[in-house]
Amino acid sequence: MRAALLRKGSRRIVVDETAYRWNIRRKPTFSQEDGCFLSYAVELEDARGAVLLVRTDHGHPSNYLGVPSKAVLPSDVERAIRLGLECGWEPGAPGAQFQLDLAAAQGS
Repeated sequence: MRAALLRKGSRRIVVDETAYRWNIRRKPTFSQEDGCFLSYAVELEDARGAVLLVRTDHGHPSNYLGVPSKAVLPSDVERAIRLGLECGWEPGAPGAQFQLDLAAAQGS
């Protein structure tokens, strides 16, 4: 069974009266450090279920190749949650991570 997102370091967001928590790793993964796109995780605040793993279309701020990066805003997270739900993410259902690739969705 996977662990829930930690409260410490995660942020709360409410979309359509449903509370979620989201988190970006402070330290990039090896692939993010190597210039791959930034990813972040979203899950329901008070339930264990499938995590939405969002891959953005920009680099992690700590990548060493100089891939352009930008801040992830709460409005970006809200759009990703809505798109994930439209694409079939069921946040209350147990299961594997639901991967949402925003770079691919935008035709990058």
